[in-house]
Amino acid sequence: MIILSVVLALLAALGNAGASVLQRRAAAVDMPGLPGSHLFGKLGFIRRPAWRWGAGLLVVSGLAQALALATGPLAVVQPVMTTELLFTLVLAAIVFRRPPGVRTWGAFLGMALGLAVFLLLASPTGGLETVPPKRWLFSAVPAAAVSIVLILVGMRLRGSARAAVLGSATAIGFAFTAALIKDTLGLVSGGVEGLFATWQIYTAAAVGLSSFLLLQATLRAGSLAASQPALTLGDSLLSVILGVSLFEEQINLGWRVLPEAAALGLIVLASVHLSSSPVVSGKDEQQW
Repeated sequence: MIILSVVLALLAALGNAGASVLQRRAAAVDMPGLPGSHLFGKLGFIRRPAWRWGAGLLVVSGLAQALALATGPLAVVQPVMTTELLFTLVLAAIVFRRPPGVRTWGAFLGMALGLAVFLLLASPTGGLETVPPKRWLFSAVPAAAVSIVLILVGMRLRGSARAAVLGSATAIGFAFTAALIKDTLGLVSGGVEGLFATWQIYTAAAVGLSSFLLLQATLRAGSLAASQPALTLGDSLLSVILGVSLFEEQINLGWRVLPEAAALGLIVLASVHLSSSPVVSGKDEQQW
């Protein structure tokens, strides 16, 4: 089941990357006959097949992630989802015909190696299917407080600092959204009849939508290189913590802590380089 959840998480990450590249492609090309000052002209890219295919891929990737969470530990699925950056690199290089350089490929391999080493050493296993309600209270209240503080601080900052701080708040939201989805799936494992009778699904929808909107503010605040490390590592690390504290998933520590920390550090360094690459960040796409 762990192998299945990893495969599903990889498919979800690939779907997210494909959707990002396709929708970026649709938005990068002007549509003839639609003046840019008109609202319809500004949103005209949604009529393009590339944008619609991208939207469809988002639906498929969401289903794949839900299935991954239903079949495997949260501490496995969310870290594997960081491979979205790697898939974005490859797909964007193909679509925009801009081959990445040697250093970018080095970052690609570094991030893949760091993720593989971390998962191999940590070996997250087991866990509960559902979370006792009190645990949600004990984890959600401090997380919400931290998120509010980060947002308030971030709004007072500018540029890269704002992007990094808001990215951290966004990562908290995405990690809790994934945890809520996993809990919802555990509650309705016997059938979908009671799916909409659980508070978790509505909370997941609210937190997920809020996180998506916050992500848009994060991306507007500064470069992807500033926000992506906080998003990538923050989501993965908090998901591991939530997997242990909420679902009682088991993580190997002891002597493995230092190499696990080194593997996470490698993921951060690689994500910084990948997110600053024009192939991933989408800079100058109209000239490609």
